[in-house]
Amino acid sequence: MAELSAALGIAPVLANLLVQRGIETLEEAHRFFNPRLEDLYDPFLMKDMDRAVERIAQAVERHEKIMVYGDYDVDGTTAVALVYSFLRRLGHTDLMFYIPDRYTEGYGISIKGIDLAYRKGVSLIITLDCGIKAVEKVAYATEKGIDFIICDHHLPGEKIPEAVAVLDPKRVDCPYPFKELSGCGVGFKMVQGYCLYKGLPFSEAERLLDLVVVSIASDIVPLTGENRILAHYGLERLNSKPGKGLHSIIKICGLDTHTITIDDIVFKIGPRINAAGRMEVESDGEHPVPSGGHSAVKMLIERDENMAEEFGSFIDTCNQDRKNIDRSITQQAHDYIEKNPHLKKLKSTVIYNPNWMKGIVGIVASRLIETYYRPTVVLTKSNGFATGSARSVPGFDLYQAVESCADLLENFGGHMYAAGLTMKPENVEEFTRRFNAYVEEHIDPQMLIPQVEIDAPLLFSDITPAFRRDLCRFQPFGPGNTAPVFVTRGVSNRGDARLVGAECEHLRMDLMQGEKPNTTIGAIAFQQPTHYEWIRSGKPVDVCYCVVENHYRGTVSPQLRIKDIKTVE
Repeated sequence: MAELSAALGIAPVLANLLVQRGIETLEEAHRFFNPRLEDLYDPFLMKDMDRAVERIAQAVERHEKIMVYGDYDVDGTTAVALVYSFLRRLGHTDLMFYIPDRYTEGYGISIKGIDLAYRKGVSLIITLDCGIKAVEKVAYATEKGIDFIICDHHLPGEKIPEAVAVLDPKRVDCPYPFKELSGCGVGFKMVQGYCLYKGLPFSEAERLLDLVVVSIASDIVPLTGENRILAHYGLERLNSKPGKGLHSIIKICGLDTHTITIDDIVFKIGPRINAAGRMEVESDGEHPVPSGGHSAVKMLIERDENMAEEFGSFIDTCNQDRKNIDRSITQQAHDYIEKNPHLKKLKSTVIYNPNWMKGIVGIVASRLIETYYRPTVVLTKSNGFATGSARSVPGFDLYQAVESCADLLENFGGHMYAAGLTMKPENVEEFTRRFNAYVEEHIDPQMLIPQVEIDAPLLFSDITPAFRRDLCRFQPFGPGNTAPVFVTRGVSNRGDARLVGAECEHLRMDLMQGEKPNTTIGAIAFQQPTHYEWIRSGKPVDVCYCVVENHYRGTVSPQLRIKDIKTVE
């Protein structure tokens, strides 16, 4: 570690962070700090890539009508925008896209979408971020003379759909080295493969990386390996020359005055794009009207700046509406649990209200975990079925818990930490009993206790401009390369701590270590008002935190984003 620190010219604590991430040699460190597009894997290592690009080339040459079909979340809509924009740039005009309605069709490939494709004369459907389990739907389309190319990143079922090509690195028979691409990432690899196949410059794919990084950040895939490279260059594109649709959202978020980070995507850009698909707005999904996930794609592919801003404003309105409904439903869920003490004693939460909005229940599940910290399922009623979302806590495999109740479910899908599920309303009670029993039996009690993993102790005096500059080189942060969490003990406030936020829910303060003024640093503790009186009194505390940059009126200064506070008696 000392040799690595000396060779790189970085602080020993940062060299230690590299070692914790499995980076132990100078060569590995240079590759980590300097991601290169040349290190992206050959897209033809992915099974069926040759078949996919050949079929697309055939469709382009023959002027066949192509439908680009994707999920209604950020990953799906960015993926559709990416492939649609690429084909349009090739000059292919026989092109349309389709986003299923969350409320009338649900997730994945729908019969309604296939029937529309048939009526419109579509001969090839390219799916993004969905389709890996659509065995019957693909067979139905084949009977109508429609070919499918599936681009997905979810776990396959026992049978792979009989499509022209099925691109999914998680296929057991797929030798692709990196398994954690987003759905949009798989779409990007297909575009990269097409460029190689047709002898087009890589720049034709590279220009779409702003969409890829938005998908990577929003879908919470690991920011390691190929995703780190794609995210690094995607952020460069997002900051320098984003598409007009993304630029409209960037301006609405107020992010056009400083460098956009992964956090900005996760907390500002992504939720706005997601909100369009969450809100229940009347639309048949066919005509280019600003509604649902359809309007998100319209914004992302828009080439006219004024139209892009119009779509961006609509999506921002959707997000405001979503936040209001989110707060209301979350409060109702909290009230229900608090009025039923036996629910609080369980190791999991399953809650059902047929009147809640389907598009919000996943957010509500995440909110409930913030309070009760245990695997959570939130269900509502839609199209005659009980349907909803499940979320987990670190370490617990939620997908297996849901899968253990598969005989009660009409369909389900997801991964270790998040899942979607649908069942008949009469099965909710039994599902609740069996899901709770499974969690009770399989969860480690330690998983039910919120923990903050600390990377290293740090003195405030160590947070120098050079330290901050080197720390920035670890970005982009995300799963697999999380922002380092440091701990500093025995710090205090001089009495200027204050509660901020609409409901005084955040604690802002300057913290001092020792008596020297130059060891004072600004800090913000979101959703942590508890220790306000103690801190304001000047009594000492231990804090764990991430070091971030605070942008205010053109000035950039270090700030501690407090993860937890411990009073020192």
